[in-house]
Amino acid sequence: MPDVTRAEGDPIISVRNVFKEFRREQMAIPVLNGINLSLFTGDYLALMGPSGSGKSTLLNLIAGLDRPTTGEIVVCGTNLGRSSEGELARWRSRNVGFIFQLYNLMPVLTAYENVELPLTLTHLKRKERDEHVRAALEVVGLTDRMNHYPRQLSGGQEQRVSIARAIVSDPRIIVADEPTGDLDAQSGTEILELMKRLNAEFDKTIIMVTHDPRAADEAKSILHLEKGQLVENPARNR
Repeated sequence: MPDVTRAEGDPIISVRNVFKEFRREQMAIPVLNGINLSLFTGDYLALMGPSGSGKSTLLNLIAGLDRPTTGEIVVCGTNLGRSSEGELARWRSRNVGFIFQLYNLMPVLTAYENVELPLTLTHLKRKERDEHVRAALEVVGLTDRMNHYPRQLSGGQEQRVSIARAIVSDPRIIVADEPTGDLDAQSGTEILELMKRLNAEFDKTIIMVTHDPRAADEAKSILHLEKGQLVENPARNR
């Protein structure tokens, strides 16, 4: 089982002998083939591999958005395969922040309102939500843009709003699917620096899917998915 860092205690993410296949009519299409992975609090993993190798599928399984065909996934002490859909939704809201390539912001909401959106599903009072939103926007450096709509922001600023939304509930894990894929080089570098800060200063455990070796090099470790199996990069992992 790959253990990408030297750490003490139980892993925050444990993937054990996970297989995943999709069915198309009577045909079974294998995607993941016996995946084993342990990550600990504060790890920052870049997951690479060719298109169709299963990177996003593995990310979705760890984030509780999908279920394995067989095998066990335990994240933040919860066995995801034994949880109902409702339990998984509540679990995700507490433990996982999502960063996507295309931001997924609501165009009719301001930056502030987009960041606040996940908190509207909690029991936090209005004042508490406001404190969380302002703190998240301050972390990403966008307090002066909180009343702007997505169309009034640059791509890099939109991604910062997306990151603020991902961290507003103070999740333990951040999953990022090609977070710099739609950005120019400068904006991409700024987003990667922000993610490194979230990892180093706030001890967020990050799993990032990327096709960009320069982005992957910012992580603490790299694993490759090839033909449904994880392969370490011995020249890079540290």
